[in-house]
Amino acid sequence: MYGNGILKGLSVTLKRFLDTYTEDISWMLRGKKRYNSDEGIRHRSSKDTKGIFTIQYPEEQLIVPEEMRYIPFLVYDEGADGKKEVLCTSCGICAKVCPPQCIWIVRSNDPNTGRPVPVPTDFYIDMDICMNCGFCAEYCPFDAIKMDHDFEIASYGRSVYNLEKLLKPTSYYAKIRPENYAREEEDRKAKEAAKAAKSAAAAAA
Repeated sequence: MYGNGILKGLSVTLKRFLDTYTEDISWMLRGKKRYNSDEGIRHRSSKDTKGIFTIQYPEEQLIVPEEMRYIPFLVYDEGADGKKEVLCTSCGICAKVCPPQCIWIVRSNDPNTGRPVPVPTDFYIDMDICMNCGFCAEYCPFDAIKMDHDFEIASYGRSVYNLEKLLKPTSYYAKIRPENYAREEEDRKAKEAAKAAKSAAAAAA
């Protein structure tokens, strides 16, 4: 029949339209919030949702998965005296593997000896060029650079982040990627235990 496809398409739209109101009423009767709540957002992001399923951005924020990656950031440990212990050693591996070459590192030198110091004087990433591939985080041998979840970085000017803007504490990384952090901590403790056992065996011999 001519126009059958159009009628089927309109019927789907009508069903979604009506399901939105029935879903809203059912959530209200249960005393739950379908909008502006984590539970409501998770439900509308699932396969079981009915009616409207879009996220009402910016009032609502999409719940991103742990493995979601956007811009890189540098990790630092918080010292007892509040000093930032930057994990980056300015080795330059991240800059070498970066496909669009958007990373620049200013290395530190000891003023007395002139020898390199394993702490960057400054660190720059041009976020306008960054392709969010995650190679820098994957190849970093010191786990000093990670991928962030922050995607709201739009600006009217050029987005070149320096060391101060890139630094974030280890606690932040543990918050946005709890499973990855726990797995990395287990690996680190296992390596330290193996190293200590090896040293003890060598000392005993």
